[in-house]
Amino acid sequence: MRVLLTTALAALLAATTLLAGCERPPVDTVQRGYRGTGMELVYNPRTAVAVAEANQAPAATEAASPDGPKAGQIYKNLQLLGHLSIGEFTRQMAAITAWISPKEGCNYCHVPENLADDSKYTKVVARRMIQMTQHINADWKPHVAATGVTCYTCHRGNAVPMNVWFAPEPPRANASFIGDKAGQNTPLKTVGLSSLPYDPFGPYLLGAQTIGVGGATALPSEHVASIVQTEQTYGLMMHLSAGLGVNCTYCHNTRNFKEWDGSPPQRTTAWHGIRMTRDLNNQYIVPLTASFPATRLGPTGDVAKVNCATCHQGVYKPLYGAPMAKDYPALLTLEAPSDGLPAPLAEAQRSVLYFGVGSAVLEADQAQGLSTVVATLVAQPRARASISGYHSASGELSANQELAKQRAFAVRDSLVGAGIAPTRVVLDKPLVAEANLAGEDPAARRVEVTVK
Repeated sequence: MRVLLTTALAALLAATTLLAGCERPPVDTVQRGYRGTGMELVYNPRTAVAVAEANQAPAATEAASPDGPKAGQIYKNLQLLGHLSIGEFTRQMAAITAWISPKEGCNYCHVPENLADDSKYTKVVARRMIQMTQHINADWKPHVAATGVTCYTCHRGNAVPMNVWFAPEPPRANASFIGDKAGQNTPLKTVGLSSLPYDPFGPYLLGAQTIGVGGATALPSEHVASIVQTEQTYGLMMHLSAGLGVNCTYCHNTRNFKEWDGSPPQRTTAWHGIRMTRDLNNQYIVPLTASFPATRLGPTGDVAKVNCATCHQGVYKPLYGAPMAKDYPALLTLEAPSDGLPAPLAEAQRSVLYFGVGSAVLEADQAQGLSTVVATLVAQPRARASISGYHSASGELSANQELAKQRAFAVRDSLVGAGIAPTRVVLDKPLVAEANLAGEDPAARRVEVTVK
């Protein structure tokens, strides 16, 4: 009898311990469609409280007077926001400091003895990220609408946003005895600890792979909507669900997930969001790779990139839709660098193109300088284009050479896109600019194209 009683008590204790790990009722549901269709979201009120506390927007400081001298007239090497009054510029910089580096302060990006110095990589990156924020607010309204974003949307007081991603590390050679896992069976939180492909970001948020889960035929041809692609798509959907704190019904109609008819409007917003994220990674973040020290790169040498959770951080709208950006109008519109770039040189046999600090993006107005060279190459089928990328003598040599190379690649791609055969384009070794000045000198950020 005593043995039976002891066994019963042990079983009861084990059951109590097991049930202690379960969620306590009740949970909240939000109906999003007709009853009986399963169109509802389920929330745990206790979890929702913690998420809400982490998604509060800080109060904005009062705008400064637009009168008085402009910041560009006071500070040297001010390539952005120089059109603001000195008071409003100071307010904007104080806000960015509080959003990104509240502990380190201004010195996180600036050299105290010389604010114009660009030797800190953090300053080069921050400048480009301000441009990216302006680009989001000006060109991606189908996703961010009038709410917009600020630096705080992603950073939340951290120098590096909490939710970023790197390319996954390839399998170790000494683990070959387990066979080729084909990018699967590595249970990460990214894909809900499932056996789905563990890199849902590379194909969609860096590459342009089409999202698809169902083929039109039993055996899809041309590898479209194959099982592999379907599983990759499911992995991305797992990330979207966790990143936004929602389930599938937030974007999809439960009666037919694939069809757009009957889907909530949020599906269109998400469609633009995926493409916006891909644009940001390719146009603003990846080109900065050479600016970062090795300690800030991932296991494969790539830079930290953004995904949906970077901004959303567990809620369907970042900061629950708090309209922070309206209080900082300088972040709402794109602007040309206040010191500008020299106009591209466009001659029949030679072209010189200039790039922004830390950027390998060939801007449209600079790319126009290739038109005369392209015409020459078309008229002379045997001629070749020799491309030389220049860089500054200051800073780390290997990083400078890599950035000069990436800029040369951008020019090469533009020529190929204009119809010039890749075999007619020759890339030369990166060269140090003759000016031998600091990194902000445009002469250190140029690519020369010569027809030979």
